[in-house]
Amino acid sequence: MDQVTKPAGFWIRLLGNLLDGIIVSIPLGLIGFLITGDFDREDPITSLIGFIYAVAVPILWYGYTIGKRIVGVRIVKVNGKKLGVGAMLLRVLVAGIVYGITLGIALIVSVFMVVFRKDKRSLHDMMAGTYVTYAKPGEIEDKQAFID
Repeated sequence: MDQVTKPAGFWIRLLGNLLDGIIVSIPLGLIGFLITGDFDREDPITSLIGFIYAVAVPILWYGYTIGKRIVGVRIVKVNGKKLGVGAMLLRVLVAGIVYGITLGIALIVSVFMVVFRKDKRSLHDMMAGTYVTYAKPGEIEDKQAFID
């Protein structure tokens, strides 16, 4: 399974997310400032643009975000099909709600899942039917990668 799916572990995923946070938040902050005149991190426009980035970019860019591309990992569907809006909404929106409702406890559980599970899938991966992989586009698509 690992040879085919090449799952990405905790540290590389964290680095990709941190890079996304840095690289994307600076331009978003500037856009928000230009629109509203304030560097308010909770500005709805900035939050909406960040949400659209998190959902749309992986769909349009073979599972990559800017940070994930830099570190060489991407999001793919477990069944090998193309990543879509439904999976990304589950991964970003629903998982965010679950993590918020549980006051971060589910996020901690997700960290342990990525660290200790052989397939390195977190709660949001389970919800969305996805995983994060080192595999390049075309290496695993159109094949059933692995079954839950």
